[in-house]
This record gives sequence, structure tokens and C-alpha cells, in this order.
Amino acid sequence: MHGDHVLFIDGEALVIDKPAGLPVDKPRDGSLSLENHLESLKFGFRRWPTAVHRLDRDTSGCLLLARNPKAGARFQQAFEAGTVEKRYLAVLEGVIEGEGLIDLPLAKVSSAEAGWRMVGDPNGKASRTKWRGLATRDGRSLVEFRPETGRTHQIRVHAATGLGAAVVGDPVYGRADRLGMMLHAAELTVARPGKDPIHAIAPLPERFAGWEP
Repeated sequence: MHGDHVLFIDGEALVIDKPAGLPVDKPRDGSLSLENHLESLKFGFRRWPTAVHRLDRDTSGCLLLARNPKAGARFQQAFEAGTVEKRYLAVLEGVIEGEGLIDLPLAKVSSAEAGWRMVGDPNGKASRTKWRGLATRDGRSLVEFRPETGRTHQIRVHAATGLGAAVVGDPVYGRADRLGMMLHAAELTVARPGKDPIHAIAPLPERFAGWEP
């Protein structure tokens, strides 16, 4: 990962454009993860930056890292308080038009055969996502998502269950695709008291060719 992956940097924050396929957390098999790139993201600081939130391995786009523990704690609070604005772009299997709000609580279920996944569950954790259809072609749609909560796999489940149209290439809630998973964290804004907000926009990756909004 090089300087061209950096979308925003100042004394306390770093936003990188995470490539699809790179896990944020170190996989059990010890294969490459974000950790292998942290040394190159110090930019003159002594310590490695730390990821404040998570993106799924096959999701690309804006990932916020804190450059010191104090800032990290503040950013963590902003995520927990729901004050971070996030905008995702996804290509879905199906024709999706209009706009709306998906309000579908999520819970984690697991089985020995299938591993774990998230499901809609009235007793689960509150999960809300605003969505807006942007374009359709060949039975697929480009949809903008603005999650108001930050649950694991939230957009993927809300697309598949809430809209009835899975993210293209989602191997868990839809089906694999040669393009990979078509979910991209396009924009991130974190307000900071007394300071300019952290703001980053991640350009659409190559796998979205032809879907530019």
C-alpha cells in the first residue's frame, strides 16, 4: 500500500482507500492483512496507526485509522454515537429504483456446517440504512447506501433481505461473481469539535467500470 492509497492525512487521522481482498484483521492462516502495511503508513510518526472501524475483506474504500491512542478513543466514540457519516455504493442483483430506509435489526447466527452469518431478527441489534437507487442496467442496479448504524455485514444483509436484491458477488448473502463483491465505501466524514472534519472520498475501483454515477 502506497501514498496513493491515502485519501486524508493530518496529525491525528489517516483515511486510506482499502483495496478489496485485504482483510483489516489478521487472518488465522497468517496471510497478508492491513497489519503488513502499517509500517509504511507511519509517515514520520513513531507508532503504527490503528484501524478505528472495520470493512469486510472484499469491501473496498474509506477506512479510518487513528495516528495516536487519544484520537483513536475519540473517533471510536464518534462511531459508537452514530455521528460518523458513511456513504457506500453497491451494485445489486435486481432492479432497484426510488429511495427509502431499511429498519431491520440484526443478530448473528452460526452453524457448524455453514459458519456464521447475520440475519434479520426483531430481537437483534437496531440497524438502519438509508438507500437510493442511482442507475439500472441489465437487471442490476447501482444503489447508494448511508448506514445510520454500524453493524457487521449491515449493508449486505439489508440489501439481500430488506431490498430483496443481494450485492453482486456477495458469497454469503448472494452468490460469487467474477467481478468480486461490488460494495465500496465511497465517502467518510467525521465531525471534530473545534477542528475541520475528517473527510475522504474513495474513487470507484476498476471493478465498477461502467457504473460511474
